[in-house]
Amino acid sequence: MFRKLVAIEPISLIPSAEKKLHVFAKEVIFYPDIPKDDQEIAARIGDADAVLLSYTSRLGKKALEQCPDVKYIGMCCSLYSPESANVDIRYADSRGITVTGIRDYGDEGVIEYVISELVRCLHGFGQEPWDGMPREITGLKAGIVGLGKSGGMIADALSFFGAEISYFARSEKAEAGAKGYRFLPLDELLEESEAVFCCLNKNTVLLQEAQFEKLGNKKMLFNTGLSPAWDEASFLKWLEGDNLCFCDTVEALGGEYLLNHSKVRCMQVSTGRTRQAFDRLSEKVLKNLSGYTGIKIQ
Repeated sequence: MFRKLVAIEPISLIPSAEKKLHVFAKEVIFYPDIPKDDQEIAARIGDADAVLLSYTSRLGKKALEQCPDVKYIGMCCSLYSPESANVDIRYADSRGITVTGIRDYGDEGVIEYVISELVRCLHGFGQEPWDGMPREITGLKAGIVGLGKSGGMIADALSFFGAEISYFARSEKAEAGAKGYRFLPLDELLEESEAVFCCLNKNTVLLQEAQFEKLGNKKMLFNTGLSPAWDEASFLKWLEGDNLCFCDTVEALGGEYLLNHSKVRCMQVSTGRTRQAFDRLSEKVLKNLSGYTGIKIQ
């Protein structure tokens, strides 16, 4: 059992899961707002031996150096790699601090968002139809960039509606081939696809000027990641054409200054933050704590 567990910012656990945190620590402290800097983060952690945080703060070396008692950090958000994490995992490792994270808790809402926006665009609901007259997803040439969990789910959803699926990933995937999805080099995928769906880890940038030249004109570009998948200048130049970009969050788009751009459709909300996602998140956070402490909960 921990001596003191501190949630340094709101962590979106359901109420029953928040209560269960008291099983793991003698003292549990929740902070209702986001800390403004490293000093405030360090002050909130204090002498705690366990820390929880979401994706809205960064827990780096500068703050952790001031908190010698920390033994466990629970990321109540996605953890895919040290490079994309909002915790300095390498420094934590050097201190013997265990860092856990979760995955695949909000993908369903994101897939529903993608299908919703694509249908509205193709059919012309509240806007001009993409091709001048209403059309179906059937036959759409769809390119998926990053075939992880969410990318795979988008591919499956589009395939269900009759789209032709191509994908680019680090390597060809046998299970995708079995579904009839084509593995293509990135430039070839961009050139062939009518709609491209970027499903990449945070801070992963694959679309540079050369890639936007391959993507060309009269294309739809969806970004479902937590940060832009593109070089900003090249992206802005591409938007000058007869193209559209769809993002759910301002962070995925790259800044508020683009919200009023005529070629941008941004919901300004994280579409993965649903009631069901909070249920899944809570279950996985508690499971990580159980795995570290050995304490079983009902």
